[in-house]
Amino acid sequence: MLTEQNLRGVFVPVVTPFDRRGKLDVGSYIDLVQRLVGQGISGLVVGGTTGESPTIHTKELEMLIVTARKEIGSLPLIVGTGSNSTAATADRTAWAKSLGADAALVVTPYYNKPSQRGIIEHFQQISTAGLPVIVYDIPHRTGVSLDIKTVTAIMKMKHVIGLKESTGNITRYFQLARSIAKPVLCGEDELFFASLCCGGKGGILASANLDTSQFVQVYQSYQVGKIEESGRVFDQLLPLIQFLFSEPNPAPLKWLLAERGHIRSDSLRLPLTNISSEGEKIGAELR
Repeated sequence: MLTEQNLRGVFVPVVTPFDRRGKLDVGSYIDLVQRLVGQGISGLVVGGTTGESPTIHTKELEMLIVTARKEIGSLPLIVGTGSNSTAATADRTAWAKSLGADAALVVTPYYNKPSQRGIIEHFQQISTAGLPVIVYDIPHRTGVSLDIKTVTAIMKMKHVIGLKESTGNITRYFQLARSIAKPVLCGEDELFFASLCCGGKGGILASANLDTSQFVQVYQSYQVGKIEESGRVFDQLLPLIQFLFSEPNPAPLKWLLAERGHIRSDSLRLPLTNISSEGEKIGAELR
């Protein structure tokens, strides 16, 4: 199981490769996971939005989890299990545990816009699954914002080991990192270096599917006091990060992974569509 003491470093939410027919490309997935493991990451995230979780069927997710568990060995495996149903989230979290997950990444309930009390009770109920939980706060996707008091209350729960902070508000990040004892991880790739300066413990970074070792270097250099070197490496990564989020994620990411030969196809499942021709022109410099 993943603990709050080990929730540090660069965690990669891996993409889900498809072939041109839209079927899982297990071969590309294994190649991608093996490459990431060799780059010094602290863990892998399966079933996140970067992995197109809304369009992944349960049997497919099971295959992705089991395959990743086999390929990464003792490296921590985090599985996205969140939904806007508390009972369904608890069930899926227990299911992920049975397949070998070390922790669950659980997003704030979306669309039905629960109250702050409802959100607190949602995360409390998930404790029945018996798996460590990382809270995922991303209000521009969920439509609901967490009050600081709500975050503080949730972070006091024993089964909760940390927070993925994706509000994009660096002032809020600083406040959270300094006021709660458990790790706060950056979920906004462009703010990764700034988050470390604010007391962050690492990041869950979609961009780190590419140039992975450089993202790890940003973190490791900062940890040993080489702040200028950390910032310099991050500045070199900024054009990549900005390109990858210039269109809906993971379209640019999959395109560049395919261009670099890491996956065989940049296929996505609707409603997501492939990168635009204008995006390809911009990304050509990053091949």
